Amino acid sequence: MSDMMKVSSNPHVRSGVTTSNIMFWVVIALLPAAGFGIYNFGLDALIILVLSVLSTVLSEFIYEKLMHKKITIGDLSAVVTGLLLGMNLPSTVPWWIPIIGGIFAIIVVKMLFGGLGQNFMNPALGGRCFLVISFPAIMTNFVTDTYTGATPLTALKNGEEVIVLDMITGHTAGTIGETSMIAIVLGACILIMLGIIDLRIPGTYIVSFIICMALFGGHGLNGAYLSAQLAGGGLMLGAFFMATDYVTSPITNAGKYVYGIFLGVLTAILRVYGSSAEGVSFAIIIGNLIVPLIERFTQPRAFGITKKVKEAKR
Repeated sequence: MSDMMKVSSNPHVRSGVTTSNIMFWVVIALLPAAGFGIYNFGLDALIILVLSVLSTVLSEFIYEKLMHKKITIGDLSAVVTGLLLGMNLPSTVPWWIPIIGGIFAIIVVKMLFGGLGQNFMNPALGGRCFLVISFPAIMTNFVTDTYTGATPLTALKNGEEVIVLDMITGHTAGTIGETSMIAIVLGACILIMLGIIDLRIPGTYIVSFIICMALFGGHGLNGAYLSAQLAGGGLMLGAFFMATDYVTSPITNAGKYVYGIFLGVLTAILRVYGSSAEGVSFAIIIGNLIVPLIERFTQPRAFGITKKVKEAKR
């Protein structure tokens, strides 16, 4: 043999897909919902989104510069974090809210745990939950010149009537990126067609959520009520863009189904029995924390390894 056999560490099969490629398409997929949010809420929404993205990108750059680490802002993960964080904020928040949230998301949730791939929870949701706990009054103020009432989910929880069509199209109060179900699903279709995400997690999330709301929501199989629950809040945005985060979601197929069911059940519990009408953000954060446990019990058995040998290694 004239050619030498080369032995190297895994992975032995490499793909041309890079982190920056994936993040680029995630940004593209988020643009319909972000663009509608700007159209719906005006210049204030655009300012919040810009400040949020700038804060995450600059936080990552400055931290890595000070720590003498490789600059990684080129992988666009900080841009995705900033865009998702901004889309999860009301357009009425002060300018410093997205900055504080962006710094917390990148420095505390992401960089202090080792950077991309090492964070134990979704940085954007970690930043949002931090802001909700720290500034509850600001983060629940959705009163604008266009919308003066409560969000549809709050109204629904209080027993009031809501217009489901407005919730689907997005002409309603809410955070910048969560209002238009059509825009969110359009972006999700882009990621699904490109193979960046599959339907295991969002599909089981949505189906299990519908089943739980039908059983425990107090309205049975009322189509209008279930449609409003699906279209309202950040359920669609969370299911397709945050629950599917590569770093904080299971990699095993069985684990993805378990994870999706867990998120659907927990979101329904939080919406029905919790003090808030929402529940998606905290459900996904809690789900992130149990992902290692899910993967431990859903990891496929290696060929030739018996159950007794596997248990002995533990």
